[in-house]
Amino acid sequence: MIPSDEKMGPLARMLAAALVLWLSMGATRVCGADNTAGYLQVTGPCGLIFPRDHAPHPGFRTEWWYYTGNLRTGTGRPIGFQLTFFRHQLAPPGTRSDWPHPHAAWRADQLYLAHAAVSDISGKRHLQAGKASREALGMAGWEEEGSGLRIFVDDWQAVLGPDGHRLEASCEAFSFRLALTPVKAPVRHGIDGYSRKGATPERASCYYSLTRLETTGTLTIAGEPAVAVDGLSWMDHEFSTAPLAPGTIGWDWFSLQLSDGSDVMIFLLRREDGSIDPASGGTFVDALGAQQPIEFGGFEVEARETWRSQRSGARYPSSWRVKIPSVGIDVVVTPNLPDQEMHLEDLTGITYWEGSVSVAGRKAGSPVEGRGYVELTGYAAAVEALK
Repeated sequence: MIPSDEKMGPLARMLAAALVLWLSMGATRVCGADNTAGYLQVTGPCGLIFPRDHAPHPGFRTEWWYYTGNLRTGTGRPIGFQLTFFRHQLAPPGTRSDWPHPHAAWRADQLYLAHAAVSDISGKRHLQAGKASREALGMAGWEEEGSGLRIFVDDWQAVLGPDGHRLEASCEAFSFRLALTPVKAPVRHGIDGYSRKGATPERASCYYSLTRLETTGTLTIAGEPAVAVDGLSWMDHEFSTAPLAPGTIGWDWFSLQLSDGSDVMIFLLRREDGSIDPASGGTFVDALGAQQPIEFGGFEVEARETWRSQRSGARYPSSWRVKIPSVGIDVVVTPNLPDQEMHLEDLTGITYWEGSVSVAGRKAGSPVEGRGYVELTGYAAAVEALK
């Protein structure tokens, strides 16, 4: 399911390094190179303006647009999906990269990577695919489209318009075409989007989310006829340059959409000694869109079970009790499939868990349920380090 043409040799190796940096630098996204000289740095409030800041931010080393959602067919069949686009800048602003080819048409200062997945809950299968290309000859990149913009790698795309977003991805195992309409305004995490990831000012990213997008469209799985789907999606957009602090090995990230209309994002940055970095935190968004920061110490995440991957050997937490006392949340978060491990080794060399989850518990004393996504990084890397 990974493209295999002449571009994918040195490109795959370069993108593996790029994705390691991605995995190392943003909290909600284990250690990568700390060579950040010459790139733009995030050191304070980001001043995010929309729709302007939906677009790419060249000069910052790494950036991504991340979509997840929980959908249902007309017969009630549950489906989770993920589609993410990454941009990685090869050289600092004002310098020129001659990679990957000496001829001008093939030169590129930007690399783009995309990966997609579908979780067929009732079918107990997790399908995934990836693509990568340089920003050259129209193979990948971004462009203005009407009053919005289009981000693409080959024929996969996200079109971000003033009234909503369109997503398209297709491979041998699945395809989907989705229309996403925001229910709430963008949520700027941290201080006006300035999301700290460590003790020093530059250990940070500019980070916002669209926490609730009504979603409709069509989806196919494994050659079955296309079916109509609808549900809710989540979108993250984040850009930065600095890696995570030394000693941080990965993170656990949660996006939860509750039945009372409220939404939660929290992340835990895990250290080598087993502790949680105080830069960990999150945001609570009420049903009307008002947001409230969740500071370190203001929430608890207790892993209740584990699941071991037969493929990577990694042991992941697999059920969690999440408490946020300030808003009365006490819920259990459960994977809808145990095996939602992403293993695009041929493309990136990176393995992590990212999947659809269900939520059940109480909020402010009343029953509440919901759906969401969880991302777990660094667990497979820890296994590899022991080999």
